Amino acid sequence: MVKQIKANTGRQTQEFSADAGYCSEGNLAVLARHHVDSYIATGRQRHSDAAATGRRRVRPGTRVAAMRTKLARAGRRSRYRLRKTLPEPVFGQIKQGRGFRQFLLRGLAKVQGEWSLICTVHNLLKLAKVLKAT
Repeated sequence: MVKQIKANTGRQTQEFSADAGYCSEGNLAVLARHHVDSYIATGRQRHSDAAATGRRRVRPGTRVAAMRTKLARAGRRSRYRLRKTLPEPVFGQIKQGRGFRQFLLRGLAKVQGEWSLICTVHNLLKLAKVLKAT
């Protein structure tokens, strides 16, 4: 992903934030080698805690353990918390609130059309809610 960011923008990324699926010793080593300040969850996040403290066992002295410590130390000021202000919540709202769990159509063009329709409905419902409140 770091290489793709550089290819797309022509610049090296300074910071990187990702969910627990990207947390591995190999990925953290690549980010360190590229001098990227990273914030990657190490497991499932508890709602009462800003740090990603999952049930996954982590060996002390590893990069994953260091990441867990970094996220825990930052607490409420963690850069990882910024993910909540990005598109991340929208996917949860579409999955949970709209009940959209899988695509019904097949083929890239059809899936793109279906996703566009889902996003349009989501945005229209948000807009209607705002208009109703005013």
